[in-house]
Amino acid sequence: MRRRNLFILMSFFIIGEASISYAQEEKTDSDRFIVTAQIRTRGEYRNGALYPRNEGILPAGFINERARLSLEYERKRLSLKFSAQHVGVWGQDALIDKNGRFILNEAWASFDFNDYWFMQLGRQSLIYDDERILGGLDWNVAGRYHDALKIGFKKNGHQFHGIFAFNQNDENVIGGTFYDSSTTKLYKNMQTLWYHYDCASVPLNISFLAINLGQEGGDSETKNSDTKYMQTFGTYIQITPSEWNISGAFYYQTGKNLLSKSISAYMASLRASYSLSKTWSVNVGTDYLSGNDEYGGTYKAFNPLYGTHHKFYGAMDYFYASDFKNGYNPGLSDTQVGINYKVSSSVSTSLNYHYFVTAVKLENLKRTLGSEVDYQLDWKIMKDVSLSLGYSVMFGTSTMDMVKGGNHKSWQDWGWISLNINPQILCK
Repeated sequence: MRRRNLFILMSFFIIGEASISYAQEEKTDSDRFIVTAQIRTRGEYRNGALYPRNEGILPAGFINERARLSLEYERKRLSLKFSAQHVGVWGQDALIDKNGRFILNEAWASFDFNDYWFMQLGRQSLIYDDERILGGLDWNVAGRYHDALKIGFKKNGHQFHGIFAFNQNDENVIGGTFYDSSTTKLYKNMQTLWYHYDCASVPLNISFLAINLGQEGGDSETKNSDTKYMQTFGTYIQITPSEWNISGAFYYQTGKNLLSKSISAYMASLRASYSLSKTWSVNVGTDYLSGNDEYGGTYKAFNPLYGTHHKFYGAMDYFYASDFKNGYNPGLSDTQVGINYKVSSSVSTSLNYHYFVTAVKLENLKRTLGSEVDYQLDWKIMKDVSLSLGYSVMFGTSTMDMVKGGNHKSWQDWGWISLNINPQILCK
């Protein structure tokens, strides 16, 4: 019955005066619906992705898929979005499945108080600046979403957002506010302030971000709550003069971690790309995330929180997208250089090299972790269909074995191919 009702609702949206729309249009007093569908299928060959493999360990292979359906409603001062998705691996579900995993990944409402102020409430993605601290993690088959209240302001190039979240496992009747994050790996509460300015006179964007993150450090047996608060604040700057695209970021962390240790950590990044011609461009960059040493009572390892780490620290996701060995975090210095070539209006390729070093000195070991080479090809087959593929190789060291595991003498590589079909229909 539910499936039939959904089909009728979809038919109502699609029938009528429908047109394909990819640009954000201004809201009007008239009602309109936007229907977006996505099928994204990706096959992977893993022979050392996420974690280095040991000698003799066989490679793995699988095909994962995202099936997503999004419905949006808009009029002048009101917007609503409901997005449901089924994600998983081919063969994960039975041929006859009575317990499907079709869930709401987004469900929010946005209300404009006037031309400048708005409020957005519900399950939503939090994507800010270059996604280094707060990102949508679209590479992951499921993506990342938060339950939050967002209050925003926008006028004359100035933007301001305040984000507030409070998480619980259930509708508690009594017993305090203990939050078990072992399964969700989420914070207990969060307060975030973000300010952004687009300078009209020069091609300059600048942002400031401040996050107060509360994590549950209480006892799961007694349900006694003991929230530990960590603060992250910093800035992101981007300037785009002529053929250049230059960006930099700096963030500092303080407060307490779950072991009640004081935190003093930081990260810095600098990136630059230059267009040599209409078809060729080059890029260089460096990232530094402080690490924790074995001495002193202050915790010095920077936590990039809920960023899209796949974008920055190598496509094989050895760092921050996966854990260090035994919880030890030596930090990271990542120096990179790349080249991009636009084969045609629909095909482009890129080749990037990363050189990884620990941020702290290690006893009886060199700091060099290894080098990674990432290749990617993107082909826009048609307006709403694209194909991407990639191949990466990691050349690790004995230091990599110590901080990540595995055996650096084993060949470590990873390959993937992905088809993304993502049409959007506007119904007025």
